[in-house]
Amino acid sequence: MKKRTKAVALTMVSAMLLLTVSACSGGKNEPSNGNGNTPADSGPITLTFFDKNTGDLFTNPVAEEITKRTGVKIEIQQPTGDPSEKLNLMLTSNTLPDIVLMDRRSDIVNRYIAAKAIIPLNDLIDQHGPNIKEMYGDVLNKSRHSDGNNYYLNNWYGMDPDPGWSFNMRADILKELGYGDRIESGESFTQEEFVDLLKQFKEKYPQVDGKPSIPLTFNADHMPTVVGTFKGMYGMKSYYESDGQIGLEVREPRYKEMMGFINDLQALALLDNEWAINKTQIFDQKVSSERVFAVGGGEPLEPNRLLREKYGEDTDKQFLAFKVTAPGVDPSATTYGPRSSLGWDAIAITAANKHPEQTIKFMDFLASEEGQYLLMWGLEGEHWEMVDGKHKPFPEVLQGFKDNWNEYSKQTGIRKWTWFVKNGNGSDGTPLDLVAKYERNAYNQHAIKSMKDSTWDTAIYDNLGPGGGTPDALNEQKIKDLLSQGFTQLAYAESKDEFEALYAKLMKDLEDNNAPRIEQIYTENYKKQMELWK
Repeated sequence: MKKRTKAVALTMVSAMLLLTVSACSGGKNEPSNGNGNTPADSGPITLTFFDKNTGDLFTNPVAEEITKRTGVKIEIQQPTGDPSEKLNLMLTSNTLPDIVLMDRRSDIVNRYIAAKAIIPLNDLIDQHGPNIKEMYGDVLNKSRHSDGNNYYLNNWYGMDPDPGWSFNMRADILKELGYGDRIESGESFTQEEFVDLLKQFKEKYPQVDGKPSIPLTFNADHMPTVVGTFKGMYGMKSYYESDGQIGLEVREPRYKEMMGFINDLQALALLDNEWAINKTQIFDQKVSSERVFAVGGGEPLEPNRLLREKYGEDTDKQFLAFKVTAPGVDPSATTYGPRSSLGWDAIAITAANKHPEQTIKFMDFLASEEGQYLLMWGLEGEHWEMVDGKHKPFPEVLQGFKDNWNEYSKQTGIRKWTWFVKNGNGSDGTPLDLVAKYERNAYNQHAIKSMKDSTWDTAIYDNLGPGGGTPDALNEQKIKDLLSQGFTQLAYAESKDEFEALYAKLMKDLEDNNAPRIEQIYTENYKKQMELWK
């Protein structure tokens, strides 16, 4: 009897021990073995994700398929208010999500690294990131921190060959003025030809609907594109590089000439007198009113849409993109398309993440070509199919985005979660970005031809400035303000004498505010970056 009682007791103790071990090993969704796989009966894990670009729930068909394929559910943290402020608050209060997406070019990335708020990914990528290695290639090398570690994966990386900025001109006016052949060929205009076109337009159409015509205008809400469009004419880049030294753009030998050209346009009343104060709403109204012949910058999206709405999809009243070349500049040497192959965003795993191995596997799947087609095209059989070895979207998908981009994206999940996005085409030649690149409108079809060979990689000049919050950073901002103010003042100078005086003052102000010191920092950081990239 005693033996039987003892046996029962031992059995009960053994069972309790088994339950205890099971609870300890499985209750926190920890990996069951060294390879980081989730136990089959534990279900998906949930990771919190701060994405500065979206706050929608992770519940649409694409999201559900991602969870099915990776064993990971995502809880999107609402980016209410200013994302930069939210990122700073999370850092200072130590309330970090599992994954964070932030502006790669912002100093916030360095602050997160310095605070050890995000973890190095090198070992995780080596062990669990074969697709990351294949897709990112040398981008990983170029994205290393000064300590040699990769702390994030780039988003919207790889060179995007699509056009950036241009001079956009009305197709119907070009035909009227005898340049219809340029529409077909996409051939560029010389500076002299462009000025002549502006003059002819003003002479032929002094007024439109009782209001003065406008040969050329810009959107002041996008001032960097205004400056960049004119710099593109002259083949200028982010900085002036000479003999291994990095200088401000104003050091370019032809910078003063460029500013003189803009001032001439203003003096001849060929440039809208309000170009420097045009807000987007006013700009769109002007440009769609048919009073304007040319605009600089990116595609005038809203004006072109309104003109198509009024006159039909194939109307020649739309604006088309062209290069204008400064004297002595070959069309292939223009720089209208600044693009960074290192992308826009940084996606990192934080120190608060308790599942780094499962997280990197999640990232590896989404970064793969298969994952990219899921994110950007949707589900095979539901949104697209393979035809003759190529991805082909169903017509209703393309139509859904035409009818209501935002709503259709939210409903299907296609292009809603733009993570680890690689520019360019998949292995079958179809664009990874279905919505933006599969079907081209007339403007984009023309721009691909007319703006060819003008795209260049800005990555070598990324993040050369001084560290944020330092006296040098404050000084750099002062210099940027002087350059911005100087650009507008020189453009509006009322005489050649005033132009010369303003230019001399700008150069002196830069010297007085330690511009050489900032240029020295640019040069030092540039050399360090080039050494790191080897």
